[in-house]
Amino acid sequence: MKLDVIKLDGKKAGSVDLGEDIFGLEPRADILHRVVRWQRNKAQAGTHKVKTRSEVSYSTKKIYRQKGTGGARHGARSAPIFRSGGIYKGPTPRSHGHDLPKKFRALGLKHALSAKANAGQLVVIDSADLKDPKTSALAKQVKELGWKRALIIDGAEVNENFAKAARNIEGLDVLPSMGANVYDILKRDTLVLTKAGVEALEARLK
Repeated sequence: MKLDVIKLDGKKAGSVDLGEDIFGLEPRADILHRVVRWQRNKAQAGTHKVKTRSEVSYSTKKIYRQKGTGGARHGARSAPIFRSGGIYKGPTPRSHGHDLPKKFRALGLKHALSAKANAGQLVVIDSADLKDPKTSALAKQVKELGWKRALIIDGAEVNENFAKAARNIEGLDVLPSMGANVYDILKRDTLVLTKAGVEALEARLK
């Protein structure tokens, strides 16, 4: 699979061969869904908590005598049946994460890359190196290229000046190749890979 390579100023800079086993798959929604669900569940804080009967601030004194009232038997106002009583079987702090095989996670990343290539939303640039970390200059180039919501994936490390310049541009995210993930790729309208990013991803997914 061949794709044109461009520079940040929009000029052509040759072409690149993309592996069919990574960028040429038929995207499967079920695989992408499982990987995204795994990612989001793993990121969930799980700090939800309610007070049980033993934790609410109430006296433990028996509220009325056991017999002769004509009502139900109760030991304290902290019973779940009463207003402001303890909560029965409420949420407690826990991890929402679940296991997903490493090979399946890699397959999900391949399908996400293939989905972008299949939809014509994949762009390859020569490099993401800047001499000066000027946001205004980069924002102008991004606007001319038509990237409104884009994710840029570089090689092992992101150029420091480029990262600084891109930091305040709305809708633009920058990640190193090891940070590439299904959720961030699908979330953005355009996926931009540097040549170093392509090589790093192909080495990672082989």
